Amino acid sequence: MSKLKVSIVIPVFNGEQSIGRLTNELIDALGNLYDLEIVLVNDNSPDNSEAVCVSLFKEHPDIVRFYSLARNVGEHNAVMAGLNQVSGDYIAIMDDDFQNPISEVAKLLDYATRNDCDVTYTYYRKKQHSLFRNLGSWFNDKVANFMLDKPKDLYLSSFKVMNRFLVNEIIKYELPYPYIDGLILRTTDKIATIAVDHHERRAGRSGYTLRKLIRLWLNMFTNFSILPLRVSFIIGVLTSLCGLVFAVLTLIEKFSNPNMPVGYASVIIAVLIFAGIQLVSVGVIGEYVGRIFLSQNRKPQYTIRKRFDKKNENKQP
Repeated sequence: MSKLKVSIVIPVFNGEQSIGRLTNELIDALGNLYDLEIVLVNDNSPDNSEAVCVSLFKEHPDIVRFYSLARNVGEHNAVMAGLNQVSGDYIAIMDDDFQNPISEVAKLLDYATRNDCDVTYTYYRKKQHSLFRNLGSWFNDKVANFMLDKPKDLYLSSFKVMNRFLVNEIIKYELPYPYIDGLILRTTDKIATIAVDHHERRAGRSGYTLRKLIRLWLNMFTNFSILPLRVSFIIGVLTSLCGLVFAVLTLIEKFSNPNMPVGYASVIIAVLIFAGIQLVSVGVIGEYVGRIFLSQNRKPQYTIRKRFDKKNENKQP
């Protein structure tokens, strides 16, 4: 009986100290259980990650596939690059930092392959991320509840397994700003979850900066929901009503007290409030229009500079 084909996609960024050991341990633990394929995607890492990944391909050419991107595009775009290359029946996505132990990878794959679900998410008994990263995850979770109609008890972990059907649907998305979890939630509701352990990062530090987190949130806001436009409209209506009520009250007070001086401060405050609301509304609309413009100009999700697999060794795209 042939083994189940399983692919593991690992976006690599500043992972030279961890990706070699991680890949070898995955092969040792899972190589005899599955027809294993490991897809490494170097997100234009400034360290020596590319050389390490190339050596891994040369050491395990039947298991490891490596793709080097021409510029840094972020985790979700790099994962999309990997998903477009995989051939497995089940596809796992994990980070390169060893915070997800190998034993938990085997546990997740076993659970996902035995249950009839399109995606199996993990949630952590105790998270070992930094305070900044935990706050970002908390904010992302709360916003996703409204933006993506996400079940409140679902944690959108980057460590998950999808089946072939779901991956085939996700890679149909070709626009420049993918958000993997948004694509999952708009495609299926056959979702499972499993608790796993979470370890401290063994080497390096998280690649998520405030700028990258904001970019990720904007992808969620503007690519998978029109709620910001609706909120902008509602705020505009409410402030207009407040302005109307304020104007009526001012007229009544002026008629009752003709000697009442004109309120310079109140005028300035009203102007500043309404001007700020207008600028925010225009900014939200501009963000949508800008993304439409870039999408129409076919800005790529990613560009593969080098390919290392059994068919193409160091082939230029």
